[in-house]
Amino acid sequence: MTSTASPSEPQGSPVLDELDERGLLDVAGSRRVVRRLAEVDEMLVAAQWAVLHGHPRDDRDPMTQPGGDGTPDVREYCLAELAMAQETHALTARALIADTLDLIHRLPRTWAIVQAGQCEPWVARKVASMSRPLLAEAIGVVDRAVARAIAGHAPSTVLSIARAKVIEADPETHAAERERLRHERYVRLGKADELGYRHVIARVTAGDAAWIDAMVDRVADILTATHGHDHNRDELRSLAMGWLARPVDLLKLLLEHTDTDGPAEADSAQPDQPVWAPDHLADTVQRLCSLPARRLASLRSRGHLFVHVTDEALRSRTGIARVEGVGPVPVAQLADLLGHADVTVQPVLDLRDRRRTDAYEHPESLKDHVWTQTGGDVFPYSPRTATRADVDFDHSTAYDQTGPPGQTGPHNSGPLRRRHHRWKTHGGYRCHVAGPGRHLWQTPNGLTYLVDHRGTHRLTDDEADFILTAPAGVDIHLSPVELVLS
Repeated sequence: MTSTASPSEPQGSPVLDELDERGLLDVAGSRRVVRRLAEVDEMLVAAQWAVLHGHPRDDRDPMTQPGGDGTPDVREYCLAELAMAQETHALTARALIADTLDLIHRLPRTWAIVQAGQCEPWVARKVASMSRPLLAEAIGVVDRAVARAIAGHAPSTVLSIARAKVIEADPETHAAERERLRHERYVRLGKADELGYRHVIARVTAGDAAWIDAMVDRVADILTATHGHDHNRDELRSLAMGWLARPVDLLKLLLEHTDTDGPAEADSAQPDQPVWAPDHLADTVQRLCSLPARRLASLRSRGHLFVHVTDEALRSRTGIARVEGVGPVPVAQLADLLGHADVTVQPVLDLRDRRRTDAYEHPESLKDHVWTQTGGDVFPYSPRTATRADVDFDHSTAYDQTGPPGQTGPHNSGPLRRRHHRWKTHGGYRCHVAGPGRHLWQTPNGLTYLVDHRGTHRLTDDEADFILTAPAGVDIHLSPVELVLS
């Protein structure tokens, strides 16, 4: 039977229904580049449109500056015409011109990678948008950092880097913006539905949100004993939210289920029933005031917040800290985020240590080592937004109960989200640790990717074989192709 390409397929394209799985994956990769370059072409059209309309036609022809500092002005009236040709809104056309001009004039290193089709243009446009308030002389720090990451890292990782560098480039503006947003916090109620339920929508600080979430979780844990037989976890958390509106009942519930004496006095006599009655209200309040919030909210098991910061940043109280699950924040903002929580300072791990254990389970100290060494989920192109509690510490080479000793260690481990762990276990994906913090992945059809500190990069079959066939203990590092601007 003879097949023909559909009219929508590009001229010279292979007939898709004649391809095997590997061939179809190769086409998928090449089409991705074609799509990216098509978006680049659209951006170049917008840039040229701006060039053609870079001067007013008369004194009544207003000019506007869509891009940031250092980009040229454009005739305001030309925006709608371009939008019509593109069948979109004028604000969309303005955003396209603004982002493109920013990339060309303010982010040239990043723009070179976009033009080469090596990254998603929308990610670069997002970087251009978020860095637009910066002056031209300060934008270079963002451009250099983003250009190093955008070709290999997940979009969320690139945007996190960009946010950190925007703060670093102009901390005063960031502080002013934080002050402005402080007055835009709110708590609102949605409309009631036909069953009498409503949404509670709030904009609060990240620190307050963490404490509210922890308190809701704590109350839900308590309610599990009486309601857990016919309520799922989300229902219990919804019920717990209602308890926050009844402070007296809430205090009673928490005190009845909290060991106020703590572990040090666990052997002391405890009453069979909690002391609670109207006559004991003053005593209850006094007991409440003497307890830290973390004890009532049971944050010892739920309130882990990992903050990565240098000793110099702590001493000077300047610079950027990375908070897992939150992202980059100024060091001065950590006090607002952590509130009155107890803080444990962990020493820097010596990643040169090659610790191993015979057990299947990873000890906590070994998890710390692997997590610090990898920096997050090691699945190809996975965003580094997962927290330590969100991942499984997986044996890259499956653990063998009858195998040699020392199978568990940084040499054979990588953090994976549960979905990625399941794909590796059941989906035919293979993983090989190619050195400290370096994981080589092979798909079911033989595509190979290397995940390391530079992000994710596709390898040729020869490059993969070179790494996989290296003698034990020898780590192969391929020289990356550097993009140099003339």
